[in-house]
Amino acid sequence: MKPIREVIKEKPGFAWLIFLATIVVVFLLGMLASSIIERKAERIYTLQMIKPIEDWEPRNEVWGQNFPREYESYLKTLDTDFYSKHGGSGMIDYLEKYPELVVLWAGYAFSKDYNQGRGHGYAIEDLRNTLRTGGNEESLMPATCWTCKSPDVPRVMKDMSPAKFYQGKWIDLGSEIINPIGCQDCHDNKTLDLIITRPALIEAFERQGKDINSFSRQEMRSLVCAQCHVEYYFKGKKEQYLTFPWDNGFSADEMEEYYDNINFVDWTHKLSRAPMLKAQHPDYELFKTGIHSKRGVSCADCHMPYKSEGGVKYTDHHIQSPLNNVANSCQVCHREEKETLFRDVYDRQDRIEELRRIAEKTIASAHIEAKIAWDNNATQEQMKEILTLIRHAQWRWDWVAASNGLGFHSPVEALRVLGTSIHKGEQARRFLAVLLGKLGVNYPVELPDISTKEKAQKFIGLDMKFLIKDKQNFLQTTAVKWDEEAKNRQGTLKEYKNQ
Repeated sequence: MKPIREVIKEKPGFAWLIFLATIVVVFLLGMLASSIIERKAERIYTLQMIKPIEDWEPRNEVWGQNFPREYESYLKTLDTDFYSKHGGSGMIDYLEKYPELVVLWAGYAFSKDYNQGRGHGYAIEDLRNTLRTGGNEESLMPATCWTCKSPDVPRVMKDMSPAKFYQGKWIDLGSEIINPIGCQDCHDNKTLDLIITRPALIEAFERQGKDINSFSRQEMRSLVCAQCHVEYYFKGKKEQYLTFPWDNGFSADEMEEYYDNINFVDWTHKLSRAPMLKAQHPDYELFKTGIHSKRGVSCADCHMPYKSEGGVKYTDHHIQSPLNNVANSCQVCHREEKETLFRDVYDRQDRIEELRRIAEKTIASAHIEAKIAWDNNATQEQMKEILTLIRHAQWRWDWVAASNGLGFHSPVEALRVLGTSIHKGEQARRFLAVLLGKLGVNYPVELPDISTKEKAQKFIGLDMKFLIKDKQNFLQTTAVKWDEEAKNRQGTLKEYKNQ
C-alpha cells in the first residue's frame, strides 16, 4: 500500500478532495457545537424568572409569564372536543346515561346533578354551576368543598388556618376562591420543586409514620395529584375536617373497615334508610393496586408526558386522557400500534362497565325493595343486616365507579371489587325477599319505572324545576357579586404587568 504522500503526488486532485472533505466535516461539527450551545442556552433561559412570583400567587397567567410553554399547554385543559369510548374531556350527564344512579343517591346531592368532570381549567366554573352546591336557598355546603378546586385555597388556608377554613361555609368564600386548579397547587414559586399544598395528604402519611419530604421526585409526580384525586371524608359535624381514610390501607375493603370502625355515615338513604358512604374519586388508591404503580410509573408519565421543543424538554400541562396523546404517553413504553393500544384499553373498560351496570341495577333494586319493607312495618332489627349489605355493596361499586378511567388504573382490582359489590347486593335482595314474604308482600315486587333521569328524580321526590331556577338565580346574583369583590381585591393581570 502506497504512503499517502505518494498518492497525493501522483493524484493532486485527491489532495483537494481531502481538503474539501475536511472543511465539510469541520463545518458540520461547528454547526453541531453551535446547536448544542444554543439549546443549552435556551434551556437555561427557560428556567430563569422574568419576574419573581410572589408567595401564594394563585393566578396561572402570572406564572405563565415565566413559563409560557407550560401555561399554553395548560390552557388546552379548556378543550372539550375529545371523547373516548368511555370518557374524554367533554361533559357527559351521567344521571341521564345511567338513571339508576339517581336512586342510588336518593337523599344526597349527587341525585340532583352528576356530570363527568371537564379539564382543570373549568374547576371553579363547574363547581359553581352544579346543582350539588345548591342555590341561594340551599347553599349550606361546607367550605371544605372548595379544597381541591383552586390555588387560592392554600393562600386562604394560610390566612385562616386549615381548621377554620374547613369550618366555614362554601357560600362565604366564593369571592376568595376564583382561580381554577393550576401552578401554585403543585409548585414552589421560587424553586419550582413539586410540593404538597393540601394538609390532608401530609397528615395521612404522618399517621402512617411517613414524612412527605422523604418521597422521590418520581413519587411526587403522583403525590401532587394525590392531594385531590383520592377518597376523603369530612371529619366531625362541626369541624368538617378533610381527612383521608388510609389508616388501614388503600383498598376498598380496608377503607370500608375504617369507616365502619368509626361509624361514619355520609348520609342516610332516603328510600332504604341505609347508612351510606359516598366515594369521592379514589384514583390514587386504585392506581396503587395496579401494574403501572408497581412498575414505578407516575400519574404525570401518562397524563402529563414530557414534550420537546427545540432544546427544551418540559412537562405537557395539558392534563388529559392518555388516549388523546398516545404517542407521548402509551407508546413511550408500549411499542404496539395506536389501534392495538386503544383496543386493549377498551376491552378492559368494556368488561368493567358490564359488571358496574349489573351492580348499579342490583343496588337500585335493593334500595327500592328495602323501602317497601319499611312501608310494610319492618323493624330495625329485621333490617339491620340488610342495610349493612346495601351500604357495603354501594361503597364498593362507588369505589370503582367514582374513579376516573373506568377502572383502567387497575382493571383486575376493579373487577374484583365490583364482583364483591354484586355479591353483597344480591345477598341483600335475597334477605329482603325472605323478609317481604314474612311481611305478607308477594315477591318479586313491582319496581317503578326509572328508565330516565326525569322519571327517577320524580320517583325519589326531587323538585327539579325549583332547584334549577334557584341555581340560575344564584348565578345571576351571588356569583356575580363574588366576581366583583374578587376583581376589586386582586386587581387585574394588566396591573400586575405594569408593576
